[in-house]
Amino acid sequence: MFNTAQPSKLSPFLSLFLSVWLVYSCTVVFFSMWVSAVRLLCCRKFVGLINSSRFYSLSAVAQLNPISSVSASEQGILSSHNADCHFHQSLELDRIKVVETLNNLRKQPHTALLFFCQLKQNGYCHDVYTYAAIIKILCFWRWGRKLDSMLLEIIRKDSCLGFDIMDLFDVLVEGYQGRGSNFLVQFSNALVKVYVCAGMFDEVIAILFQTKPHGFVPNILSCNFLMNRLVQCGKVEMAVAIYQQLKGHGFNANDYTYGILIKAHCKKGKFEEAFNVFQEMDDKRVTPNTFTYTAYIEGLCIDGKTDLGYRVLRAWRESNIPLDNFAFAIVIQGFCNEGKLKEAEDVLLDMENQGVLLDVYAYGALIRSHCKNGNVVKALALHDEMVSKGVKTNCIILSSILQSLCQLDLVFEAVNVFKKFRDNGIYLDEVCYNVVADALCKLGKVEEALKLLNEMKSKNMFPDVINYTTLIHGCCLQGKIEDALNLFEEMKEKGHKPDIITYSILAGGLARKGLAKEAVSLLNYIEVEGLKPNDVMHNMIIEGLCIAGKVKKAEEFLNSMKEKCLDNLEEKFLENYIALVNGYCEACLIKKAFDLLYRLAKKGFPLKKATCTKLLGNLCKQGDMRSAQLLFEIMLKRRLTPDLITYTMMMNGYCKTNCLSKAWDLFNDMKNRGIKPDIITYTVLVDGHTKMNLKSHSRPHLIQTKDKMMDASALWSEMEDNGIQPDVVCYTVLLDHYCKTNSIDDAVRIFDEMIERGLEPDTMTYTALLCGYCRRGNVGKAITLVNEMSSRGIQPSSLTMSTLHHCILKAKRAQCR
Repeated sequence: MFNTAQPSKLSPFLSLFLSVWLVYSCTVVFFSMWVSAVRLLCCRKFVGLINSSRFYSLSAVAQLNPISSVSASEQGILSSHNADCHFHQSLELDRIKVVETLNNLRKQPHTALLFFCQLKQNGYCHDVYTYAAIIKILCFWRWGRKLDSMLLEIIRKDSCLGFDIMDLFDVLVEGYQGRGSNFLVQFSNALVKVYVCAGMFDEVIAILFQTKPHGFVPNILSCNFLMNRLVQCGKVEMAVAIYQQLKGHGFNANDYTYGILIKAHCKKGKFEEAFNVFQEMDDKRVTPNTFTYTAYIEGLCIDGKTDLGYRVLRAWRESNIPLDNFAFAIVIQGFCNEGKLKEAEDVLLDMENQGVLLDVYAYGALIRSHCKNGNVVKALALHDEMVSKGVKTNCIILSSILQSLCQLDLVFEAVNVFKKFRDNGIYLDEVCYNVVADALCKLGKVEEALKLLNEMKSKNMFPDVINYTTLIHGCCLQGKIEDALNLFEEMKEKGHKPDIITYSILAGGLARKGLAKEAVSLLNYIEVEGLKPNDVMHNMIIEGLCIAGKVKKAEEFLNSMKEKCLDNLEEKFLENYIALVNGYCEACLIKKAFDLLYRLAKKGFPLKKATCTKLLGNLCKQGDMRSAQLLFEIMLKRRLTPDLITYTMMMNGYCKTNCLSKAWDLFNDMKNRGIKPDIITYTVLVDGHTKMNLKSHSRPHLIQTKDKMMDASALWSEMEDNGIQPDVVCYTVLLDHYCKTNSIDDAVRIFDEMIERGLEPDTMTYTALLCGYCRRGNVGKAITLVNEMSSRGIQPSSLTMSTLHHCILKAKRAQCR
């Protein structure tokens, strides 16, 4: 039996076992190394057991192929002993042997790392010396990623390992005094990088200055990396303080160090100190590079001084200071951030005129800004210009364009643009696919959206929770709850864990189908999954049930929630009451919605602007302007300042109820608040005005207000003076008015003007003019107009054709008489 009390007899066996283990762990390629290792280990004398620990069970030895020095009887004894002890007996291996083995394997790094990891997996507790041994090997072979991983493990588990990073540094320094400086530099660089990436700034600073007594000065690359990351994280004072400390320790800064220092001063708005850095560079005979100059310009732009930054850029360019296209891109981005897109475009033109290479960063900043401002037409034009000049686009720019189109409700256009990009072979990432999938779902084309999911898979993309949730939402909106549940299961099978958003959408989908029990069951299920249902989920169920016409079920669900709550305070369920208001609106129960919201307002509960606006729109549609005005006043008192949409809805409601003077009062109030009317606002007033004139038989083109009269032509002139061009709807409203007042010549003039401005008349426009011709008995022109519609590809509506037929019949009757 193996006797651990006799170390002198154990040593040869341990040596033999270690050799066998290496053979077992390595491939045939290392066979020759194994032979030499056996000879080496067998001739060494065991020094003693220090810090011994359990290594490997005897069962592993029994399974190894025997070598000549191990007899079959010995192997049988080992196997028998292992069976008797139920695999609990193990060999003891000391730290000295591990370190010695790792040192012997320094020329076989793969084997050394495998040996180190296998020991750890089998329960061996590595100490500071064994870690130092493997780190020396990793540094020698410059295995940066493996080294980073090893150091990250140490700094995260140093309390469990029994040593800290400074203990490791002390061990590594031993025996390297005066030599091996490259090894220590490499180790220190890796250490700094790992600490910085982990966000442990205080720890890395302490380490840097604790190593000074060892005569070690950190590498300049490490210091630059640390300082730059500190500046990026907003720890500017710390970065400057480190620079001052390092300078006191004899640290020689380079051009990049000074560039980071300039950026730090600029970020704090200390531009004089930043400029003084250039003087310090001159004193140190360090020549500024492109990065240094660009850092100063970037600092000015970040601080909102892009105009000054651009002047500095042009002055330096004239002085032949090296500045590349990145400096111009920074200025363009600065102007874009300040909303000065005209100036940004001028910089882009200046780049081209000066022969500076136009790149995707300069164009991208402008394109994204136009998208952000809703000017997607300009964004697309810039994108086409960029591509035509040989600058490759990227998926970040494309996703901005697609998102902008969707935000403007140009969903169909977004899908077409996506297909155009895709068919041209441009790479589109998961974000682009998700934007378009959402657009297709909004168009009701869920099947096409699902095809995109398969297309992503065919292109080796991996749809994530967001992609799946978007498609689940689309299916729920279309009432395809079975498809939604199938996608939900597929997502889980792919290893994606649904989040609370996914569950909320699914619960809302079940509620929309009237499946109240299933929706509530889902609430219980997610609690088992470790998630807590929130107000968003509850609200989606309430609104979903109302959309399904199950208003009573929605009310019962809300009451059941209140019953489960111990204090049962109404304010705790405010979000749910607001959801019920929205639900009532969806179910066309506008009076119930108003009564509930009014009750909440009287109790002083905070209201949501979106809910008030939604209810206000429904009240105006129903013509209940008394309640609408009351809600409008509540919004003003609660400082839920009405916006352009709110004012326009109110004006439209008053116009439809023949209260034009009140609509005009709102129009003036809106302008006094600094809210600029748009084309829809003007169209509402023009339409209300013309209809009022027809009903009251008053003079054409006049609006009656409390204190003055304004005719339609004045309103039209004001619109154009404000730079608002009439659209097809606005032209059609005025044209219809002229036709109904027998001013057919004015109607034709308006029609021709609209075409001259590049606007395409629609079916309503043609029908309004057709009615004018028919009212005058001009059948020939009416028929010509219908033929013109067909030639332009505009399909006449049933109203158009019935009007024409009535006109023809009327003319025939007149002829018969």
